[in-house]
Amino acid sequence: MTTLLDLTDSAVPHGKVTVPPRPGKEPKAPVTVNGAEITEEAIRTEAQHHPAENPAAAFQAAAQALVVRELLLQEVARHDLSAEAQIIGEGKRETDEDAQIRTLLDQEVDTPRADDEACRRYYTANKQKFCSETLYEARHILFAATNDNHTARAAARQKAEAAIAALKDSPDRFAELAASQSDCPSRMQGGNLGQLTKGSTVPEFETVLFTLEEGQLAPEPVSTPYGYHVIRLERIVPGRQLPFDMVRERISAWLEASSWSRAVAQYVGILAGQADIKGIVLNTADGPLVQ
Repeated sequence: MTTLLDLTDSAVPHGKVTVPPRPGKEPKAPVTVNGAEITEEAIRTEAQHHPAENPAAAFQAAAQALVVRELLLQEVARHDLSAEAQIIGEGKRETDEDAQIRTLLDQEVDTPRADDEACRRYYTANKQKFCSETLYEARHILFAATNDNHTARAAARQKAEAAIAALKDSPDRFAELAASQSDCPSRMQGGNLGQLTKGSTVPEFETVLFTLEEGQLAPEPVSTPYGYHVIRLERIVPGRQLPFDMVRERISAWLEASSWSRAVAQYVGILAGQADIKGIVLNTADGPLVQ
């Protein structure tokens, strides 16, 4: 479910927000929306929810979020809307105000359904996005040693080198050596790690694994924070193109969410254009927000 913070991030996608700097010791002009003040304290409290490269950017993002929220809540009041808060996952409940904003947007923002033609068009233009991941079936033998234990690291590397030498002479001994020497629980399966995808192991391990050919043993021990590994790639299962019917619902959901975000941005832009906003400037007149 889209949260208010998600909404404010998309509501002014390209709008420039400027907050007047504090001139010396003079008080800064308050931010108001149709006369309703948004205090500096409220903005600074909100800023913790807006990670940014510096405090000023976080402050600006927070001010924008609260202005958008105030615009929407004033519109809720104008329509005299009431709403019942919903459970939004893991036992969390909407706030009453968020429920009111959701109800307002459901009532005022209308977006078309993504029909079959639109979904097929997107699928055809973005086929690379709809492929199953390549799978790598691998075995390894781990000689455990932490990075801060140099003596153990040196000993682990020597053991790994000896195991590689033994496997070069007798490749069919991998399961035997894994069972007797590996410090990984996979030793119980002869070192078999099953089917791996990108991101399922540490980068140092993957960097080597993805360069191997089927049946190839890594020629050198592979160093990771866990120790040294002896790696053999057993098989590669290439990713395949997923059929349209399998991804149609996913495409439809994405297209409709994207369309909804644009419609909400336009709606908020119209409200901002009609409102008397002081202390902050939303430069949206020539942007996509009101087009």
